[in-house]
Amino acid sequence: MIEIIKVDKTYLDDIAPLFDAYRIFYGQNSDVPAARIFLTERMDKRESVLFLAHHKGIPAGFTQLYTTFSSVTLQPVYILNDLYVDVKYRKMGIGEALLEKGKTFCKSKGYKGLALETAIDNPAQKLYERLGWEKESHCFHYFWSAE
Repeated sequence: MIEIIKVDKTYLDDIAPLFDAYRIFYGQNSDVPAARIFLTERMDKRESVLFLAHHKGIPAGFTQLYTTFSSVTLQPVYILNDLYVDVKYRKMGIGEALLEKGKTFCKSKGYKGLALETAIDNPAQKLYERLGWEKESHCFHYFWSAE
């Protein structure tokens, strides 16, 4: 059984290790205390919305949404910046449940939609497309690094 909850600080012990595992997946060093601080700051400043998936009561995955805006359409938009499911719980519908929760939440807030980016070789693209996400081909994504 999958249960998705909106995270507040009482769930930091559940989500911080998953957030740390997510960062490790993307080549960062493990640092659970720093993960807790980062997540606490996002919550304190109301800069993101986090959803946590439990499978039979065990923390199994999460997603994090950040707010931005479309100047062209004059509407708020969520960026689905982080999506992670623990390796032990993959292929059980948890990623799909988290994506659907994000869509439902977005609609409930009256936002224009959800945006995400992913690696070119990420096999989750099939899941995104099956759930109605459309790959943009009319623009390029650029990033400038201050480092």
